[in-house]
Amino acid sequence: MDIFLQQLINGLVLGSMYALVALGYTMVYGIVNLINFAHGEVLMVGGLVSWTVITALADSGLPGWALLLIGLLCAIVACCVLNFVVEKIAYRPLRNAPRLAPLITAMGMSLLLQTLAMIIWKPEPKPFPVLLPTEPIMVGGAVISVTQILILAITALLLGGLTWLVHYTRLGRAMRATAENPRVAALMGVKPDFIISSTFVIGAALAAVAGTMWAANYGTVQHTMGFMPGLKAFTAAVLGGIGNLTGAMVGGVLLGLIEVFGAGYLGDWTNGVMGSEYVDIFAFLSLILVLTLRPSGLLGERVADRA
Repeated sequence: MDIFLQQLINGLVLGSMYALVALGYTMVYGIVNLINFAHGEVLMVGGLVSWTVITALADSGLPGWALLLIGLLCAIVACCVLNFVVEKIAYRPLRNAPRLAPLITAMGMSLLLQTLAMIIWKPEPKPFPVLLPTEPIMVGGAVISVTQILILAITALLLGGLTWLVHYTRLGRAMRATAENPRVAALMGVKPDFIISSTFVIGAALAAVAGTMWAANYGTVQHTMGFMPGLKAFTAAVLGGIGNLTGAMVGGVLLGLIEVFGAGYLGDWTNGVMGSEYVDIFAFLSLILVLTLRPSGLLGERVADRA
């Protein structure tokens, strides 16, 4: 039972980070029908920017929580500016182009951002400073760290805040109107370009938080750190229902649980033939099963019908 509880905690932490990134995918797709495959690299930039700021301020005498907060805020600003520029120069000119063109552009932007990060920060993995207390906290028979508690708390607050933003604010109404029909929304006073840019910026902020928390939890950053989490977050968005905010949340948490429990028990299920090194297989098996049995996702694809 203790092992089960420990795996449950680990799965919730991992799934929370997947959910933050998956929301960026699903928001952009819900409004402009674009799969932004460069979104994982935004997570990577967030982790590297926070590492840069924290290491630069390491001798300032500030407490660890303050360094982490400053690094997180700087990462959010950098990622928001980056995604705003990417949307403006790479995606906006292709908004009315065939769907294949922005898809290829997104893949190219992903490789470009990885290469630029490798040039700026060098390819070697870098240790992320330990900023929060490391004393384990016992929950039942399982162990949870302060960093993991922080990840769960921040994720819950951000997911709740985003749901409120989309459903109960003027910006949220404008986002839903733009997703429904951008031309009609424009006639009613909504500025589609502003709304789409805002969506990219909000998604970038969530990815920056995920990148910083990922680095703090796993203790390392490098230029390739965003590729696999980005791919799995896309899987989570599809698993829950692409374009569906609740689906992205559920898909991210569910995928984290599937991955962690699969890695923990795979050796027992296969009599030692396969171990935890095959953990990535579960994400893509889940994607294949969902696309085969329920292409719209577990909670259904929520994409507005174009008039």
